[in-house]
This record gives sequence, structure tokens and C-alpha cells, in this order.
Amino acid sequence: MSAGLIVLVLSMLLGIQPVTTDLYLPALPALAEGFEAPMSQTQLTLSALLLAFGTSQLIWGPLSDRFGRRPILLWGLAAYTLASIGGTLAPSMALLIVWRVVQGAAMGAVVMCARAIVRDLYQPTEGARIMSKGLSGLGVLACVCAPLGGLLSTLFGWRMALMALAVFGACTLALITLRFEETLQQKNLHALRPAMLLRTWVHIFGNPTFLAFSALTAASYGGLFTFLASSSFVFIKVLGLSKTHYGLVMFSMSFCYLTGTFICRRLLPRFGVRKSVAIAACLSLAGGTLMGVLAWAGVQNVWSIMLPHYFFMLGHGVHQPCGQSGSVGPFPKSAGAASAMNGFLMMVVAFGMGGWLGTHMDGTVRPLTNGVWFWSVLIAATAWTVVRKYGEPEHAAPAKP
Repeated sequence: MSAGLIVLVLSMLLGIQPVTTDLYLPALPALAEGFEAPMSQTQLTLSALLLAFGTSQLIWGPLSDRFGRRPILLWGLAAYTLASIGGTLAPSMALLIVWRVVQGAAMGAVVMCARAIVRDLYQPTEGARIMSKGLSGLGVLACVCAPLGGLLSTLFGWRMALMALAVFGACTLALITLRFEETLQQKNLHALRPAMLLRTWVHIFGNPTFLAFSALTAASYGGLFTFLASSSFVFIKVLGLSKTHYGLVMFSMSFCYLTGTFICRRLLPRFGVRKSVAIAACLSLAGGTLMGVLAWAGVQNVWSIMLPHYFFMLGHGVHQPCGQSGSVGPFPKSAGAASAMNGFLMMVVAFGMGGWLGTHMDGTVRPLTNGVWFWSVLIAATAWTVVRKYGEPEHAAPAKP
């Protein structure tokens, strides 16, 4: 496969996550009204999806180490497309949540394989650069998703926004079927044996490099998820934006993330992974702190949230490629399992934050601003301590066979 094809494949595989979450966000208040469901139940369409997304990776990871990336991708994308159709046609909120759980489990196979593919083909430092290119593609898709979702839900109703997920899944399935070649050179025939699986999990979770970079990705994603899960209610219900204007707000946020991935590729050759992450943490902390302080000072408008959040998203564009590639770097023989564990930890954070938001949304901006501020502090603490100490290649010893 050419380098361009690999970046395209990574962009589509990684981009399935913002497509699944961001595209339907403008329709979330209308979805709640259509089913006459409370906010806590509506939040489950997002948090339950992400819990299934995270836990399923613990199964998909060893399966991909045993059978290869290609068959897992084909099964995952087929299941994702079918679940998207089921969610579009769901007659009740309960059934929609069920289909979203299936969708999340299938999405876990797709994103997990994308991270593992990077480790199959590249060493950790180069992997961070390639991952940033794939995440730039994700950023382009994220830029399109929210405005498109707002337009579709305004013109055709919220079900059409969900139907767009099925179209994306089918297109990605066609790309993998026709163009993707297996990247796992040597399958681990013992990957699914219980004793071997347990040793692999223990070895991964005991590696300080994995723990440092996983803490970074989890904290960074926690801040992003806080914004995603609460922003449609804050901007549409509290601040009075239309769905279309909300879509433009999300576009600007995604554009900043896309810019952050370009910044990442400029920082890495000059400063390396550890210093790049430390520099980006300054942006994260500045954005989260400014957002929180303005909210507590009583400043409550679109720009008092978005301008600080742009700084946070610039940092996010550095933390994710460095963190995701860094967490699987020590494990060339079990990249699927390491990618799965990293993804699982991020989604545990997201599910917990979703539950908290479901019970703390009070008609003000503070649940959003306080949440982003909290995660920005954790990002900085992680980047300036454990990543600085354990983020070097010498800590990334190969996994035991």
C-alpha cells in the first residue's frame, strides 16, 4: 500500500469516531423531544455507545493479534453499518440506545485496528507523525460532521442525521474491502489463550510508558468528551443558538483540532515527543483555566467558551497522536491488545463523565466549563510529570513473547 493510501485508510478508520458522535449532536435536543425522553436518558445514546466502544476493544484487540487486522475491520464495519440502519429506524429511545451500543462495539474494532496498524508499520517516533496525519484526516471529517448534522436535522429531521452514519460505514467498508492489505506480518497464534492473554494484559498494564501515555490520552479525551456531551444543550438551550449556528461552532472547534495536528508534526522533529507534549499542555491548561474563570466571573456567552476552548483543542491535536502512538510503542508483538487497553481507558473516563453530566446539567454553562477546566489540570500534571519521566524510548522495552 502507498503512503497516501495508508493515511486515507487511517483517516477513515479513526474518523468513524467523530462521525458517530459529532454528526448527530445538533439533533440531540430534537431527538429528546421526539421521544419525549429526559436528558439523562438522552445522554445514554452517547455514553452507552462510548462504554461499548471502550469495553469491546478488550476483545477485538487480542482477536486482531490472532487473526489479523483485515478480517476484524471487515466484521466491525459490516456490523457498524447494520447498527446505523437499525438506529435510524428505531421506534423508541430504548431501542435506539440498544442499537447505539451495538454501533459502539463495532466502532471499537475499527478504531482499535487503526492504532494497531500504525504500530505494525512504523516505529514509535515515526508512528506519532503518521498518526498525526491520520488524525488530521479525522479533523477534516470532524469539521464537516457537525454542520452537516445540523443541516440534515433541520431540513429532514434527526433520523436523517443518523442515516448518514450508515452511508459513511458502507463507504469505509468498501474502501477496506477493495484496497486494504493485511499489515500484521506475524499472527500471534496464542493470543487468545487465557494464560497468555492474562500475561499480556499484566505486562501492558505494568509498563510505565503505556501508563503515562494512556493517562495523557484519557485526560485529553475526557476534556473533549465533556464538551461534546454537553455543548448541544449549552449552546442551543442555554445560549439560544440555532442548530445551524451550533454546527458552525463545532466546525470551528474541529478546525482548531486539525490545526493542532499540523502543529504536532512541526514540534516533533524539533523537540521530540516529551517536550512537544509539555508545550501542548501549556495550551490545554491556559484554555481550561480561562474558560473556568470566565464562567465563575459570570461571563456567559458563546465566545467566553469557544475562545478558551480553541486553545484546549490545539493542545488536544498534539496529545492524541503522541499519546496513542506512544502507548502502543512498547508492544510490537501485541499492538492490538495495547491499543485496546488504551482505548478502553479513554472510554471509561468518557462514560464516567457522561454519567456525571447527566445529573449535573443545571441550565448554566458551568458543568461544561468546570469539566473542561478539571481535565486541563490533569493533562498538564500528566504531561509535566509521568510523560516527562517515562516517555523516552528506553522505557519502551519490547513485549515478552
